Order: sequence, then structure tokens, then C-alpha cells
Amino acid sequence: MTPADLLGAVILVALVAYALLGGADFGAGIWDLLASGPRRREQRTAIEHAIGPIWEANHVWLILVVVVLFTAFPVAFAAISIALFAPLVLLLVGIVLRGAAFTFRTYDRADGGQRWGLLFSASSVLAPVMLGVVVGALASGRLHAGEGEARSDALAALSAFTIGTGAFTCALFAFLAAAYLAVELEGELREDFRKRAIASGLAVFAGAACVAALSWQDAPLVFRGLTARPFSLPLHLATGACAVMAFWALSRRRYRLARLAAALQVALIVVGWGASQYPYLVVPEVTLASASAPRATQVLLLVALAVGALTLFPSLYLLFRVFKGERPFSVLDRRPAERSDRRQ
Repeated sequence: MTPADLLGAVILVALVAYALLGGADFGAGIWDLLASGPRRREQRTAIEHAIGPIWEANHVWLILVVVVLFTAFPVAFAAISIALFAPLVLLLVGIVLRGAAFTFRTYDRADGGQRWGLLFSASSVLAPVMLGVVVGALASGRLHAGEGEARSDALAALSAFTIGTGAFTCALFAFLAAAYLAVELEGELREDFRKRAIASGLAVFAGAACVAALSWQDAPLVFRGLTARPFSLPLHLATGACAVMAFWALSRRRYRLARLAAALQVALIVVGWGASQYPYLVVPEVTLASASAPRATQVLLLVALAVGALTLFPSLYLLFRVFKGERPFSVLDRRPAERSDRRQ
């Protein structure tokens, strides 16, 4: 395996981690927007409590993807940045506005954080939609992203397939967030998010079928990768088994098992996309080999990543250990009496 292949694997692993952690934060923001019923206020309080200590740290994986891409595959970085300029800017705007709004709504007492809460929720939808659009565009084979000829291509970035991929990404993140929140909550709130996890899980199934059907014409190389490679059948069987396990665990109220199954399902979906597209970074013109920096640069980057991992992983473990303990969240523990939630 070449250094380029190893760094491609690093990018894929980082994207899996970002989906499992950052994606769940986006999903929590989606549920903040869709909070309803007599416990609407308590649902939003629980979401704020769940993501508050860790949301900034979860973006380290996206930063890692960007750093590895522009260091190890500068041709691909330049091509993607130009060809998908508009959706990438909207993705970054969504991420930045989401973080700022989440912070400001905590301290804005003028209207109970209503305006900032709405901005936080809307940005939590915008960012995963744009992330899905970018993934769909990279897989579509319609981007003009060859070396020396890349140009912004809004039409390729906005098609039925890419928009469907964006909607599927939202459903996937909402499902993951609901499964996570069901573990951290208790009582009626836990039941609220159990039902949301089941509903969003059904949306994931429908979205996956829709995107797969669209990929037959709009992303033929990836479609063949998902249906005709040696790993295709085992991958689909494993993903389906995780989905069935998640639904069964939710129906039996075995929340930790449901969380594990949901996380494995999401990880397999991301890995399946990456494996089906290999060796292309941008289908069908830019591969890992054609976009590579000099071998010496890639080897040094691998060494730097290995050294950095010695600090990163223990730090993240400590963060989650301290702030994401086993004690279920109860709204009675923190009752923001001064905050009135008037969003409908």
C-alpha cells in the first residue's frame, strides 16, 4: 500500500469520525428545529446539554480532512475548492453560524434566545445538506475538475442526485442524534427521542433507496462500486443487519445497543461510499495517484499524523469521559426558569 493509499484511508476514517460525532451534533440541531409537543422546551434544553461540552471538539475531524487533503493531494484540493466553491462556502457558513448562534443563545436573555435558537437550528440543517451535496457532486462524475481546467460548476453541484444525497445526509444525522439522545435521557424525554429515532430510521431507509436509484444514472461509477465489487454484498448485508438491529433494540428499549447499531450503520454507509469511489477523489478525473504531492511530503505527513495521534486520542477520551458520563440527563437537574421558549 502506497503513502497515498494510507492517507486516503486517513481521510475516510476522519470522515467516519466526523459523521459519528459532528454529524450527531447536526442531527441534534435538526431535532431542536423540530421540537414539538408539551415537552418542547425540555427537548431543547436536553439537546443543549448534550452537545454543549463537545461540539467544538467534534469539528477536529473535518479540519483533519482539509489539512490532509491540501497537504497530501493539493491537485484535488484545488480542483474541489474551485469546482464546488458555492456549496463549500455554504457549508462553512452553516458551520460558523451554527456555532456562533449556539453560544449566543445561551447568554441572550432579551427574548430567551429565540432568534439565536432559530439560527442555530436552520444552520444545523444547511450544513449537512451542503455536505451531502458536496459528496454527491464528487461521486457524480459530472464535475470539470481535471488538473488545470477546474471551474465552478453549480449545475453539477445541484442535481436530483446531489440534493437527494443532501436530504439523505440530514436523515442519517437525525437518526444518529436521536439514538444517542435516547441513551442520555430518561423518562418521557427518552421516549420522545426513541420515537424520533424510529421515524428518522425509516426516513434513512427511504432516502437510501432514493439515492441508490438516482445513482444508477447520475453516479454510474459509484453505483457499480456499490453493486459489482467483491465487497458489495457483504457491505450491504452488514449495513442491513445493523439497521435491523437498531430498530429491534429501539423497539425493545435497549438503548445502548441501539446506539451502537446506529453508529455502525452510519460508519458502514460512509465506508461504503469511500470504497465504491476508490481510487477517485473526484470522479472520473482525479485519483489518489494523480493528485498526490511528492512522496517525501506524504511520508512526513504520515509521521506527523502518527505523532499527533498520541496527543489527540487521549485528549478526546478525557473530554468525553469527563463531560459525557453515564448519568442520564434530567431536566430537573438544570431548570432554566428565566428562559421562555416561544418558538413553535
